[in-house]
Amino acid sequence: MSASSLKLHRLTLKGFRSLASEAIELDNPTFMVGQNGAGKSNLADAFSFIAEAMTEPLPTVFDRRGGYRAVAYRDERFQEGLTIGVELRNIRLWTPRAIYAFVLQPHGDDGFKVQREVCEVTDEKGSVKRFTRTETGFVDNPEIDIREPVEEGGEMVLEPALEHDALVLPLVAGLHPFREVRDVLSDMRVYRIDPLALRDPQIPDEGKRLLANGGNAASVLKRLAHSFPEELPNVRDLLAAIVPGMTDVKSMTHGRKLSLEFTQQWGADKVTFDAADMSDGSLRALGLIIGVFQVPNPHIVVIEEPELTMHPGALGAILDLLQHASERMQVVVTTHSPDILDARWIEERHLRLVEWEGGKTRVSPLSKASRGILEEGIMRAGELLRSNALRAESTPS
Repeated sequence: MSASSLKLHRLTLKGFRSLASEAIELDNPTFMVGQNGAGKSNLADAFSFIAEAMTEPLPTVFDRRGGYRAVAYRDERFQEGLTIGVELRNIRLWTPRAIYAFVLQPHGDDGFKVQREVCEVTDEKGSVKRFTRTETGFVDNPEIDIREPVEEGGEMVLEPALEHDALVLPLVAGLHPFREVRDVLSDMRVYRIDPLALRDPQIPDEGKRLLANGGNAASVLKRLAHSFPEELPNVRDLLAAIVPGMTDVKSMTHGRKLSLEFTQQWGADKVTFDAADMSDGSLRALGLIIGVFQVPNPHIVVIEEPELTMHPGALGAILDLLQHASERMQVVVTTHSPDILDARWIEERHLRLVEWEGGKTRVSPLSKASRGILEEGIMRAGELLRSNALRAESTPS
């Protein structure tokens, strides 16, 4: 199956921050288009939340965001708790479809409990494996047994080891095929590159995964140069398309830290300088480029507002990067830039509108009229956005 095969088909969020109840179908790439304050960052954080929940204790994931009540939708009329669900398709040749969802309810002062958790995986022969977990235990899945030995009356007995605020999927990820679901979800990355994080010297790490702000870009670049040098021409070429005359970028060691060194050539003259002399837009672009060409590639990448501090002349190269990225992984982009949406290859199926409506975030496909204009080539999406004519599909009454 090609790298561009769709992985995350649908994301369902109920009670997550400003997203009261949304079922969002995703393509590859998908552009989440909305004004500032519409809730694009909350939507992007849902991807981070799911990925973190696959590798860390769920209370820790909430604590990082200020606790359960800081994340849960705050309208008192909304009493359904917090629900997150995903539908995955074509994860592997032998796993054409999987669904995973969990429902949380408030518990105590600022705690929560897992009310229900379901995972169902269908293989290529139509065979289904599932587990269903409720507050009291497992349903219809005797093969799942999460117990630990406990001494009771001088004898060792098996007691349930699952806490009320813990998810099952991370604990059973060693079992096929649940492992595939966990792997895809844990391998989602959200990037909002901070130029300052690239400008300053960085503490080295193994360089396998670019941090959300790009704060270990020098380590990732060093690993590419050492283990995957075939990717470096892609990094250099795209950077050169954004920064005229740029011929090289590499990682340099300074004491116990790493920094980025750039080489720019004008005619016969060659100049070498460090990241402190680079513009914010150039550093943000480099972070995005490294995020796309890092090895191994993430399954799903969410890029927040790639147009920030970017010169309009550089957006063509950024669009080339996004299109190339969608051939290697699934890509979701949040943006409010008409220039980004002017790309000829962006079709109506790639677009979702993010709007603030009635005190909550609404995510919708395009209206029939907007789709028709794009399909007939009358206007591009960027032109529609500039003229305030990019409209969302109406909510069924």
